[in-house]
Amino acid sequence: MNVTPPPAARVDPVVDILHGIEVADPYRWLEEGDADEIRAWTDAQNRRTREALDALPARAELRRRMEGLLRTTLVTAPKVAGERVFSVERGGRRDQAVLVVRSATDRSVPARTLVDPSRAAADAAVALDWFHPSPDGALVAYGTSEAGDERSTLRVLDVETGVHHADVIAHTRAASVAWLPDSSAFAYTRYPDPATVGDEEAGYHRAVWWHLLGDDVGHDELVWGDADLPDRTAWPDVSLSADGRWMLVHVAMGWSRTDVHLIDLATAERTALIEGEEAVTSLEVVGDRLFGTTTLGAPRGRVVTAHVAAARAPQWETLVAESDAVVEGAVVAGPSLLVASSRIGVASLQRLRLDGSGEHLVELPGIGALAGLDADQEDEQAFLAFGSFTRPPQLFRWTPSGLEAWSDAASALDDRYLVEQVVYPSTDGTDVPMFLVRRLDTTPDPGTAVVLTGYGGFAITNGPGWSPLAVAVADAGGIYAVAGIRGGAEHGEDWHRAGMRGHKQQSFDDFLAAADWLVAEGLTSRPRLAIRGGSNGGLLVGAALTQRPDVCRAVHCAVPLLDMVRYPRFLIARLWIPEYGDPDVAEELAWLHSWSPYHRLVEGTCYPAVLVTTAESDSRVDPCHARKFAARLQAATSCGDEHPVLLRVEERAGHGQGKPVGKQADETADVLAFLFDQLGIEVAAPG
Repeated sequence: MNVTPPPAARVDPVVDILHGIEVADPYRWLEEGDADEIRAWTDAQNRRTREALDALPARAELRRRMEGLLRTTLVTAPKVAGERVFSVERGGRRDQAVLVVRSATDRSVPARTLVDPSRAAADAAVALDWFHPSPDGALVAYGTSEAGDERSTLRVLDVETGVHHADVIAHTRAASVAWLPDSSAFAYTRYPDPATVGDEEAGYHRAVWWHLLGDDVGHDELVWGDADLPDRTAWPDVSLSADGRWMLVHVAMGWSRTDVHLIDLATAERTALIEGEEAVTSLEVVGDRLFGTTTLGAPRGRVVTAHVAAARAPQWETLVAESDAVVEGAVVAGPSLLVASSRIGVASLQRLRLDGSGEHLVELPGIGALAGLDADQEDEQAFLAFGSFTRPPQLFRWTPSGLEAWSDAASALDDRYLVEQVVYPSTDGTDVPMFLVRRLDTTPDPGTAVVLTGYGGFAITNGPGWSPLAVAVADAGGIYAVAGIRGGAEHGEDWHRAGMRGHKQQSFDDFLAAADWLVAEGLTSRPRLAIRGGSNGGLLVGAALTQRPDVCRAVHCAVPLLDMVRYPRFLIARLWIPEYGDPDVAEELAWLHSWSPYHRLVEGTCYPAVLVTTAESDSRVDPCHARKFAARLQAATSCGDEHPVLLRVEERAGHGQGKPVGKQADETADVLAFLFDQLGIEVAAPG
């Protein structure tokens, strides 16, 4: 790859003394994204990156292939309401995910697109963020946002006519919506107007409000606000019982604690069902009982029930005890209880009676992951989306007789690929799981190219979900490896806690051990190994390349967190203090500073080739992380000619959510062209 020298970046002698630690920050000036100097520098970085990537001969063919894979039909997030099932779907000529409705009883009734947000912008950069149908399926509240910023606007659509109601509510990011049974009103969550509280506070103070359909939003009543929350970063969600009497407010404090409150709307009495416990609990009211899941006393999760009438002092009965499987969720379907769980990331589904008896394993279509599960409390049926690395998710209906395909399957890619799950020892001897995806005719050896990825945070399981990138790597004769490192939930909450806060370094050690194992086992070699990760995974690969510059040949670091000393200052990052730690606390600053990638770069070191990607409208992770790190890495590396460091900053895009197909294809083609060039992978011509 031929690259020009990186644009000059001013170096300022900024050094803070924090809890006795000297913290250098020479590129702090790159934090102010709207400054003219930064825009000029960013434009120069983008021109340099485009010149380098567009010159790669494989880029055009990879762009064509990626668009084909990204336009594969897939169905996710099913929700049942009355005799209708709603879902989010992609594929074909659609540039964005669309909201689709189907009959929940008659497979032959054609699916109908309700909302195609891409039509609202010339570049298709308006996205569907979330949706919540009314109980009878007659109405649906949904949120859209533009340019990937995820700060949704709520609208209400009549499903039969396709006509919108006059109700429009702003500032509803990731909204939770709970309808009354007659669809006359709903509870919902929203954030304060930035014009009122300022941009720094607008990403916090999430509150529950009550809205009468057709009424002015200014008349909405506050149900659960700052006075009811532990602090401004708490995250409340809301749900209602089928009869409209009982409201549940789940309040998340980080990713290891969820308090649950019950409100009797008939009397306005409030009861704390679970509060102050370091456990994640999710409940629903079904008739006169509470059903749900909890990690209280069970790090891998259990399914519990209790009488609503005894809510002041609930006597929790365990229906499904903790086991070697991690409980992911449970739904009531008439007289049946469906429990979704996973074993080292691989999905499974059980059916029981509501008293916990009659356990039966529902046969899923293969090794894969669920991309949604929902049921009708009154009817013994449920809908789920299921897919795998090489199988786009498809919609299925469950009844006691088994699963039935409820949407058309995408092309059968599975037949050409092998998905294996292995374990490898980490630095402390603990076995860590890893998926390996390759083409059936690929025989691994030290000359095989491997792209290794991971996440390791926020109790997110790295399961076998649909991955066009994995397919592309396998098609090129390589292996796509996914390490289930600590910080995730592959083995439950204990696995999560073993890789968070003061234990975060263990996540990085697990990931580096995966790379070492792949080489030691002869599946690849250092010059043929690349690592990639996004968001918390961007932090992961940033830590890996700064701690072990020799670990691999190339790195893709996407929408990353990299300055862990100042991260809570930007956007909504205070939400992540329970996961990472607080740099305002001396002990926690010490561990954050010890592995913060931006602060661990050493001048004169030969680092791998690195492509850092971010987006201007990212409202989760501020793009200043990528700018500062790229500038410091470009200055520090001693081998930038052979191992280039490129920065790609995308306009009208965010953290990844809501990116139209064209932009996704452009980005993934850039990433693969960069990695394949560094790893020496040749891409065959069309056909």
